[in-house]
Amino acid sequence: MYKKGDFHLHTKNSDGKLSPIELVNLAKEEGVDIIAITDHDTIAGVEEAVQYGESVGIKVIPGVELSTLYNGKNVHILAYFSDVSKINDNFKDFLKEMNDYRIFRAKKIVENLKDIFNIKLDYEKILEDAHGIVARPHIAKAILEEGYDYSWDDIFENFIGDDSPAYIPNKKLSTEEGIKLLQSMNALIVLAHPVLIKKINLEDLLELPFHGIEAIYSINTKEDSERLLNYANKYNKIVTAGSDFHGIVDNDSKHASTVGEVFLDEKGIEIFLEKLNSI
Repeated sequence: MYKKGDFHLHTKNSDGKLSPIELVNLAKEEGVDIIAITDHDTIAGVEEAVQYGESVGIKVIPGVELSTLYNGKNVHILAYFSDVSKINDNFKDFLKEMNDYRIFRAKKIVENLKDIFNIKLDYEKILEDAHGIVARPHIAKAILEEGYDYSWDDIFENFIGDDSPAYIPNKKLSTEEGIKLLQSMNALIVLAHPVLIKKINLEDLLELPFHGIEAIYSINTKEDSERLLNYANKYNKIVTAGSDFHGIVDNDSKHASTVGEVFLDEKGIEIFLEKLNSI
């Protein structure tokens, strides 16, 4: 039986630092025996990780972190699949459209940063460093590398956050539409990092047909976790745990320092897998 599971991890296929194989190896080093790769709006590298995991004794769950909007605010959905074969071509095409839009969106944000804040960045270098799947952490990293005297949190709060005039939202997929899309593939659907959700009534979201809630998360306080575990019980949701590891730790207070920094224990993993395989 699996004893330690981390179900929210990113690779360089979105905004992480490590390749899928490097991430699996790190999980093994850290004593984590079951993981999920959940890159932003892409499943690139998932199949490779699943196969490699089998060869080194690490169970890899295919997953994705889907970007949606609820009343105009960002809500991320973690989706898990019992097998890569469950991910259909329509969803793959949709993710490609999402990623094409991410490239356009990042370029507009970079242009806005120059026009509004006089922050000048090399967009082509950002895109190259991001391996084609560019997200806001790549832009924040570029701002720091250019020598601008801001902290990581300052950049997100004042320059590229949701309320900044430089910000461009993701492709408009509502949370309800995202859930419906994932239901069509029998995915296990989990509300990602609820502790980060602001300006939305969390209980309104939990009325939606999520199977679970990421109640155990790397930046939770003890009180946060207790509150979210109570919500899981109240709304009959399973609980997942995620470090949200990206491998980018310098100046980054919102991501764990390594795989398995927070984790689901043996009983939680058993409940997770039972739910995943029953959908």
